[in-house]
Amino acid sequence: MSESSVALAPWIAAQRTSLLAQRGHAWLLQGPSGLGQYALGLEMVRAWLCDNAPTLPAARGSLPPEGALAALGRPSGGSDAPTEQGACGHCGSCHAIDVRTHADLCVLMPEVQMMALGWPLSEKAQADIDDKKRKPSREIRVEAMRDAVEFSQRTSARGKGKAVLVYPAEQMNHVTANALLKTLEEPPGDVRFVLASEAAHQLLPTIRSRCLGHTMVWPAEADSLAWLQAKGLARDAAASFLRAAGGRPEDALALAQSGRSPQAWSALPQAVARGDVTALGDWAPAQVIDALQKLCHDLLAASVGAAPRYFAPADLPKAPPLGALTRWSRALSKAARTADHPFNGGLMLEALVAQARNTLHSRH
Repeated sequence: MSESSVALAPWIAAQRTSLLAQRGHAWLLQGPSGLGQYALGLEMVRAWLCDNAPTLPAARGSLPPEGALAALGRPSGGSDAPTEQGACGHCGSCHAIDVRTHADLCVLMPEVQMMALGWPLSEKAQADIDDKKRKPSREIRVEAMRDAVEFSQRTSARGKGKAVLVYPAEQMNHVTANALLKTLEEPPGDVRFVLASEAAHQLLPTIRSRCLGHTMVWPAEADSLAWLQAKGLARDAAASFLRAAGGRPEDALALAQSGRSPQAWSALPQAVARGDVTALGDWAPAQVIDALQKLCHDLLAASVGAAPRYFAPADLPKAPPLGALTRWSRALSKAARTADHPFNGGLMLEALVAQARNTLHSRH
């Protein structure tokens, strides 16, 4: 079975239909994490490269959705033909994408993410990591971008054009982004780009201006719950994890798959108020800070009479003074900048929990 046919979220399928009805050589898919930017970008790439799709020039601008599909010359019949619903899912191109070997697709990600999602690294990068010369990168390396620029100038191997998928695009530093600019502005005629971002404001303005923008749709709660249940979660657990993720279904699924329980999440605020480090003992520093920021957010909301977002009201301790919460929020934001590179993870965890406990026990 094709990877693309496995439980594609309905809100992703709807956006795919809309975007495939338009023409453009570069798209920027933007929105917060957990809304499916990577899945949507990959679906667009599949449709563009599908062997049963017509050979199309990379077009700038857009056509009205009602006339675009006819202008693209898409076949109207046949179960294996690509339509506005995406690629056929059965051809050699679709299979090559499933097994990560498509000659006309270049995927640009941080190396840690490529390895997690099964995309192969370049021979040199893989050799450097295997030989312990360096660790996998957490940002998109300029060497990989230069390889992508060279890739865009080659002739299409399968005759359906080429595609470059960049995710998460905000992980390009300025040097890497600048290496992309000229190709993004004046691409070869048969290459298209999809930049998927969870923090588009961090991209260079010159990158954003060269792309057609699409803001990810925030799915309805009922749709998210149905999708999570289709992934195997019980309804109560799905609702709890969806709340913990702030309504973002992919983040909720990741939280469920991390081995955490809904009960542990509900108990977290009171455990932190007691200074119980064990409640967060197996979490990475970035995950700890994210959880504490969510707790701080809900307490700030409660202190001004608003509804909490990430925890049930009954789970929260009494809100401390607003000033204490504001100082805590600033401190957590500062800690988040170095969360991926802590000097000592254990000491950082103890310091964060102690800081949280002191804040929660603050008085006027």
